[in-house]
Amino acid sequence: MRDFERSQSVAAFKEKDCPMTSMVESPTPWRGETLQAQPEQWLYQMSGAEIATIVIAAQSAVERGCPLSELAREDYPMTGLEAALTDWRDRIDHGHGMVLIRGLPVRSIGREVAAAAYWLIGLQLGQPTAQNPLGELLVDIRDTGAPPSDHNVRLYKTRAELAFHTDGADIIGLLCLRGAKADGVSRICSSVEVYNQVVARRPELAPLMEQQFHHHAHGQLGPDGPKTFRYPIVSREGGIFRMMLLTWYIRNAAEDFPEIAVLSDGEQSLLDLLEWLPFEPGIALDMNFQEGDMQFLKNSVVLHARTDYEDWDSAEEKRHLLRLWLNVPEFADGDDRLRHGFAQEADA
Repeated sequence: MRDFERSQSVAAFKEKDCPMTSMVESPTPWRGETLQAQPEQWLYQMSGAEIATIVIAAQSAVERGCPLSELAREDYPMTGLEAALTDWRDRIDHGHGMVLIRGLPVRSIGREVAAAAYWLIGLQLGQPTAQNPLGELLVDIRDTGAPPSDHNVRLYKTRAELAFHTDGADIIGLLCLRGAKADGVSRICSSVEVYNQVVARRPELAPLMEQQFHHHAHGQLGPDGPKTFRYPIVSREGGIFRMMLLTWYIRNAAEDFPEIAVLSDGEQSLLDLLEWLPFEPGIALDMNFQEGDMQFLKNSVVLHARTDYEDWDSAEEKRHLLRLWLNVPEFADGDDRLRHGFAQEADA
């Protein structure tokens, strides 16, 4: 079992000072400089027995020959993995909001079995949800050669750097099938820590995070759909904290649709600060993915990013991740608007 201190749910916080500029107190305002030196707080190395349990279940699922979407959690109870699953859930929901699970032998078992293993673990943590209008539940993250400068290109299809952001479900999962030749580092930070830093440094900007911002739909809501969707960066309704941060969606909306999305000087300053803070030394935790690593993040309290990368020449060796979005109705700090597919166009 993990050895970090158990505390209250990451969704809960206590207010200080005035309601609009209060700090958030929970296990989640962690700093990367502390956790970087304490990998036991976020890294789980699977045992041989745990790996065997997962691989056997995945091989059985593949042999059935049915689509992953038709596999049911109750058909694959993962007997022998109960303690590990409890540990992973606790780290995500009651700890720092994330876990990196290491040891899945993706190269030896092959992509099909690896994908099934990842899917079955996902089923134990939540319910897979669509990540785009096509209804894709398991998405390939790799460079397609698409231009990152095109506002309708989702950046996970490129090698470009991804700024710190959130996605569109309760848990965001990544499985590394192949790593990059160089860079492509996964960077994560506590959105609660970022929020607290805004309150401490620029308290006059903090209330702006709770207002509705226009976000660029990036063509994901259909040719006849809305050009933008409106959403706050931070919600604290009912004393529950959550952050959804997609600053380039907000900036792109203001650039492409100035008739409906105009940013004030204060809003511009807030976006600048939110983009800069996660890169301040000591804030972020860097994870260099190894083959077989599975990363699960709690979307409401963890921001994630990726450095740009150099890829391999061989098509078989190019950087390749699989992504799952999981909904967990039991999470108090989830958001039904995201769970129901309101904004399924974030990048990873």
